[in-house]
Amino acid sequence: MHADMPLIATLAAAFGLALALGLVAVKLRLPALVGYLLAGIVIGPHTPGFVGDVGLAQQLAEVGVMLLMFGVGLHFSLADLLAVRRVALPGALVQMAAATAMGAGLALAWGWGLAGALVFGLALSVASTVVLLRALESRELLHSGNGRIAVGWLVVEDLAMVLALVMLPVLAQREADLGHVLKSMLGTLVAVAGFVAVMLLAGRRLLPWLLWQVNRTGSRELFTLSTVAAAIGLAVGAASLFGVSVALGAFFAGLVLRESAFSERAAHESLPLRDAFAVLFFVAVGMLFDPRVLWQQPLQVLGTVGVILLGKSLAAAALVLLLRYPLNTALTVAVSLAQIGEFSFILVGLALSLDLVPPEAASLVVAGAIVSIALNPLLFGLVDPLRRWALKRSAMARQWEQRDDPLAVLPDSTPSAHLSGQVVLVGHGALGQAVAAALGDRPMVVIDRDRGVVEALRAQGRAAVLGDASEAMTLVQAHIARAQWLVLALSDVRGVPPLLDLARQLNADLRCVVLAHTDEEAGWLRAAGVSDVLRSHQALARALVDAVHAEAMPPKATTP
Repeated sequence: MHADMPLIATLAAAFGLALALGLVAVKLRLPALVGYLLAGIVIGPHTPGFVGDVGLAQQLAEVGVMLLMFGVGLHFSLADLLAVRRVALPGALVQMAAATAMGAGLALAWGWGLAGALVFGLALSVASTVVLLRALESRELLHSGNGRIAVGWLVVEDLAMVLALVMLPVLAQREADLGHVLKSMLGTLVAVAGFVAVMLLAGRRLLPWLLWQVNRTGSRELFTLSTVAAAIGLAVGAASLFGVSVALGAFFAGLVLRESAFSERAAHESLPLRDAFAVLFFVAVGMLFDPRVLWQQPLQVLGTVGVILLGKSLAAAALVLLLRYPLNTALTVAVSLAQIGEFSFILVGLALSLDLVPPEAASLVVAGAIVSIALNPLLFGLVDPLRRWALKRSAMARQWEQRDDPLAVLPDSTPSAHLSGQVVLVGHGALGQAVAAALGDRPMVVIDRDRGVVEALRAQGRAAVLGDASEAMTLVQAHIARAQWLVLALSDVRGVPPLLDLARQLNADLRCVVLAHTDEEAGWLRAAGVSDVLRSHQALARALVDAVHAEAMPPKATTP
């Protein structure tokens, strides 16, 4: 039967074992990903018993890569990245360089070639977005200031890895001279630029229009089909027409769809399929693992785990502290990066197909991933105890923790009229600017996470605070306890309910209103218990302004 139906047999074994071992992992308070990787090891060619079809598993894993990258694109927020760019951009690039150097140094000491050593080091330098998002969500840190920095850091890593995947085939041209390599790199970059231009100019018009036409049919199956077809079709088309990786094509498919009014629905409808193929992706990676590496090359395994857990984490913590962020932020970012995942597997898999790294590279990377992913929840649990221990015993740690950004505190020269009965406006994007302009001379304090925005407002003589409104200290600095109104004009409304709860704990008489960008956002907010919601239409923004001036509550959940 196995010979007649290799695909069905491989799928049945992969899903069944992944379910069983994933459940065991969760019961042991480990990420389910550990169970999926172990399932791949069990049905892989290096362990006794049933052996799945490795070739078919790798093809299924390619589909998993496309859908994973499609999901990354759907959740990629340029606004969130720009808000933490001062720490995420330099921090991620320098940390990746440091971790790559450490990993490459180990590989060179083992006798590997320079190209293979660089690929191995790069594979150890990037953390798993899937693991991080699930860890932050489970601890309700995703929408905190530290969580946004960690996610922004990983977004920069992901973008750098997308570029690395594009350039890796060029690195494989060992026999070519420098001129030929540079010509190939230029051709690759031109192809990528052409693909990006087509996606941004044509794709952002065509794909939303297509989803709109499918949505008008009222068919849920067709909508799901259109979403998956866009992800896989654009990924394959990008590889065929432009010669770029399927990962990049799927990422831009998600990025373009994110601007559509149906982005949330697309993410929701495609989630079960993405999860299923993501399981197959991790199972296929586990099939590459040869357990013999644990006793045949134990020092290499220890070195790999050491770079992941200690090397790049310490480098990240040092960089965050050098950028003058507090100790708590440094520890959170360091722990967030103390694991590797999907991009590491993708990179090593491509390098193996190009004969850039020796076969044991995949086993070492998978071993490092299993250990680091398994230990990551434990490391997150140690952040607060470690922070308290350091603050108790180290004067330098106390100094790091007490670092105050001057923009995070209102200056002493702030007029008293802005400190009592004022409007606290959270978010100074296009909608926030419109509301602020319409309110005119009304006393107001603006909270924004973008340093450039706060600096510009301060230069205009306006009261502004740099920080994350979901943190109590930021609201305190805006004098929320004596404010009359709280107006939320955020690009991402998912963190609104806990923010409102916190604000009302600090000021029980506070009048609150949330501006939603779409009807879907308004519906989600109402379902989450937020009653005072306005759609971000100019007329409704005007209604909010009139309500503030009249000291009356705005109309409930109005639609344009």
